[in-house]
Amino acid sequence: MPTLFEKVWKAHAVRTLPSGQTQLFVGLHLVHEVTSPQAFDMIRQHGWSVAYPQRTFATVDHIVPTSSQRRPFLDVVAEEMTAALEKNCRDFGIHLFAPGDDAAGDQGIVHVIGPEMGLTQPGMTIACGDSHTSTHGALGAIAFGIGTSQVRDVLASQCLAMDPLKVRRIEVNGALKPGVYAKDVILTIIRRLGVNGGVGYAYEYAGSTIDNMSIDERMTICNMSIEGGARAGYVNPDAKTFAYLKGRRYAPTGEAWDRAVAWWASLASDPDAHYDDRVVINAEEIEPTVTWGINPSQSVGVSEPIATKDEEALTYMGFADGQKVAGTKIDVAFIGSCTNGRLSDLEEAAKFVKGRHVASHVKALVVPGSKEVLRQAEARGLDKIFTAAGFEWRGAGCSMCLAMNPDKLVGNQISASSSNRNFKGRQGSPNGRTMLMSPVMVAAAAIAGEVTDVRLMLEEAHA
Repeated sequence: MPTLFEKVWKAHAVRTLPSGQTQLFVGLHLVHEVTSPQAFDMIRQHGWSVAYPQRTFATVDHIVPTSSQRRPFLDVVAEEMTAALEKNCRDFGIHLFAPGDDAAGDQGIVHVIGPEMGLTQPGMTIACGDSHTSTHGALGAIAFGIGTSQVRDVLASQCLAMDPLKVRRIEVNGALKPGVYAKDVILTIIRRLGVNGGVGYAYEYAGSTIDNMSIDERMTICNMSIEGGARAGYVNPDAKTFAYLKGRRYAPTGEAWDRAVAWWASLASDPDAHYDDRVVINAEEIEPTVTWGINPSQSVGVSEPIATKDEEALTYMGFADGQKVAGTKIDVAFIGSCTNGRLSDLEEAAKFVKGRHVASHVKALVVPGSKEVLRQAEARGLDKIFTAAGFEWRGAGCSMCLAMNPDKLVGNQISASSSNRNFKGRQGSPNGRTMLMSPVMVAAAAIAGEVTDVRLMLEEAHA
C-alpha cells in the first residue's frame, strides 16, 4: 500500500519522460529575490509568459535588512534586487508580499509566510528556489528546493522533470525531556544518518514524538531534511494540521473546506505502506544538542565530549578531540531563520530570557520570521522582554542565517545560532564559526556568555 509521498507523486505526475524522469506538476511555486531574477530574464529572452501566475507567490527575505526596512534600502544591491522582483511580479501578474515599513505588510521568510498564509496545504507539490523548501512538508506536502533553471521551468510550464525518490520512515518515539526541543531531534537524526544519508530519499517523520509536536515544531524537523541529504521531508497530515490551517487567508472555506479535509486525511500513508528503509529513535535519549564542526552532522549532546578525527573541522572551530562544547565562549547569539523564527520559538526563548541579561561581551539578535510573527510577538510583549534583557529586536528576514544582508559575523567570532547551516563562512566571515542549537539554547548561551546546558537554568528555576 502507498505512502503519502507515492500518493502525492502519482496525483501530480503528468507523464514519464524518455529520460525515465517524471514530469511533475507543481501546485504551488514560491519565489524570492535571490534565485528568481535570472529565471525571469530567461523567460523574457524566450518571449514566454508565466503559465500559471496565480500559483506563484513572491517575497523578499534573504537580502532584506532587519535593522531598518524603510525604502530605498541603504544597501544598493539589496534595493536593486528588491526593485527587480517588484518589476517581475508586476510584469507577470504574480502576487508579492512586499517589504516596507516594519509595521505594515506581509513580507517574511518564504518558508514562514507560506504556512502562515495557508498557501501550504496537504497533498500539494511545492517548489521554491531555496534548499529549505522541505519545511512545507510539515503540513503533509511534498516540497522541493530547486535551482534557478528549474525556477524558469516552473514559471514557464508549472512542471518539473524529477527522478522518483525512495522513502525512509524515521520514527521518533517517547517524551522529550525538559530543555529538549525539535531542533535537538533533527540534529540528532542528521548526526546519526549523516549529511549524505538521505540522498535519493524522501524522509517521512513519524512516531509518538512527532505526533505530539506542534506544526511549528514539525516545520523545524522538516526544514533541515535537506541538511541530511534528503530531497524532501514530510509528516502525515492529522487533526493538528487541519486545525492549524482552518481560517488562514488562503485556506478553503465552507463546503470546500470539508471536501479538502476529507481528501487531506486520505493522503496519509497507509498503515501497511511499504518503506525502503526504517529508522527508530528513542526521544528520551536525546539531550540538548550543539554542532561543534563545519556541517550539521557534526554535533554532540551538550554534556558529551567531542569524539572525532576530523582535523579540518577541529582546527577550524578551535576544538580538540575529547573536548566538551559546554563552556565555549560566544560572541554573537542569533535567534531566527526559517528553522526557528516562528512565534512559538520566540515565546519559548523569552521564558528563559525574562529577568536575565545578555552577557556584556555578547551581541544578541532576535529576528522574527515574518511581519505577522513580529506583530504577534509585540502584541504579547516579547519584544520588551528581549530588549530589556539586552537583545536587539529586528524586522523580519533571513538575517544572520546567511551572508546576504548586513547581519554578519566579523573575524573569527563564534555564533550561537538557531539557524540551519554551520558551513565555513555561512554567517558572513570566512573565519567566523557557527554553532547550531535550539532557540532556548541560544538564549541560554547569550545570558551565560558561553555555551551552556539550558537544563541548568531549569534546575535553578525549580530550586
